[in-house]
Amino acid sequence: MSEVTNQVQETYCLDILENGSQEFGLTLTEGQKQQFVRYYEMLVEWNKVMNLTGITEFQEVLTKHFVDSISIVKALDMENIKSCIDVGTGAGFPGIPLKIMFPHLQVTLLDSLNKRLKFLDAVIGELGLEGIHTVHGRAEDGARRQEHREQYDLSVTRAVARLCTISEYCMPYVKQGGFFVAYKSGKMQEELLEGKKAVSVLGGKVEKTEEFLLPGTDMERSLVVIQKAKPTPKRYPRKAGTPAKEPIL
Repeated sequence: MSEVTNQVQETYCLDILENGSQEFGLTLTEGQKQQFVRYYEMLVEWNKVMNLTGITEFQEVLTKHFVDSISIVKALDMENIKSCIDVGTGAGFPGIPLKIMFPHLQVTLLDSLNKRLKFLDAVIGELGLEGIHTVHGRAEDGARRQEHREQYDLSVTRAVARLCTISEYCMPYVKQGGFFVAYKSGKMQEELLEGKKAVSVLGGKVEKTEEFLLPGTDMERSLVVIQKAKPTPKRYPRKAGTPAKEPIL
């Protein structure tokens, strides 16, 4: 083992990340462990000067950001996914952990704040990640651009808005036959019922909802998997701000 690997293991206990990965049927390489640790260090460092996350304690970041991000494998075979857009990526979740875990993925990180993108570009450079880039813009505007509209196998978001709203942000990016996966906390029955019309109008159908506890915790998580059955009508997404104020109900 290299000196760097030894230092990483002595300084940080990665059990949560390793056990969580194992529970999802994934194996971390030493290089991936180092990338996750460096990502954490940069997150905490940059968080001192900008608001990236309210969670900074190492074990909590492992659980609530890293393990949570890669939990998508409970619902989707990521080996069959080639391109992915993380809509409203914030500090890079789930996009960067997915890229670290699945190096074959072509990842686009979309966010409306330039200062966040500066951080993400620095992380991408520091971690030596290839096939991943940042895009500045609001979700509603990006989806109207030809290079992004209906171009991705997978669109993901951990945004806290309700399903009827985030579907309008995310579905237009997905190509026919592709998937939109919403990372949610708690149970989803009510939101699914409320979001049924929006999902259908935007060209999707709910394939399944995977409910589980985050490994080693009592935190309830849900992954809502929506398949793109037909193209999203041209009028969607509506202008910036409208999906949140007037969701399709």
